Amino acid sequence: MGKIIAITNQKGGVGKTTTAINLSAALAMADMRVLVVDTDAQANCTSGLGVDKDSLARSVYHALILGEPLSRIIVDTELDNLKLAPADRNLTGAAIEMIDLPEREFVLKRLLAEAEPLFDFILIDSPPALNILTLNGLVAAHSVLVPIQCEYFALEGISELFDTLNRVRRSFNPDLTVQGILLTMYDERTNLSAQVRDDLRKYFASQMFSTVIPRNVRLAEAPSFGKPIFLYDIRSKGAESYIGLAKEILNHEKKGVGERLGGAHPRGRTG
Repeated sequence: MGKIIAITNQKGGVGKTTTAINLSAALAMADMRVLVVDTDAQANCTSGLGVDKDSLARSVYHALILGEPLSRIIVDTELDNLKLAPADRNLTGAAIEMIDLPEREFVLKRLLAEAEPLFDFILIDSPPALNILTLNGLVAAHSVLVPIQCEYFALEGISELFDTLNRVRRSFNPDLTVQGILLTMYDERTNLSAQVRDDLRKYFASQMFSTVIPRNVRLAEAPSFGKPIFLYDIRSKGAESYIGLAKEILNHEKKGVGERLGGAHPRGRTG
């Protein structure tokens, strides 16, 4: 069964979509079967993976609101192992239209039930707000990956997010865990980046990824060409960092499988 990870932060501009694009590509390059679900009406993840959001016949909107099966929504990307459930601007009205749906918090979870056995990882790119679409992602997910930009208000933002996660656990998804906190846009030349890193590690040491995503020009350029960083500039620091993040997640999942098997070495792909 696939591991479902929601990439979430209530703040915008922290690297959620960049992480969804490049982590999914790195996992796909590691021979994992990966699905990205774009639930943001801006559809930046969709265009960043090379799919024209304006020419789509169907999107996640049609699955959430009109009951289309997810299998009719999923499209190919440039990487064989990486598939996409795309977004388009129709999602702008989805939050309002979902209000009257029965068990509206669980719509995405039900949709992903058919896809879960077919993929090793399913990554959900969430909107930069706590709305019904973000909530659907958290209810559907097994874990949440939290990108944090190295800026002054990072600690304040993560405290609010953890309060939200606790409420989701109490009301909808008691098994939701934190996959990890990911530092993004790290600039080694500034004292502020180092201070934010040290403060976060002080309070959330056990939940921090070792990998840090640097502020990198090539990483920022790649989405405008509709490509993950590995198809744009695989030698860049950004590419190196997302390979490191994928390795961390795969090692964590492999360790988890080993523990569930009583320490036996897991065979085959994990997730």
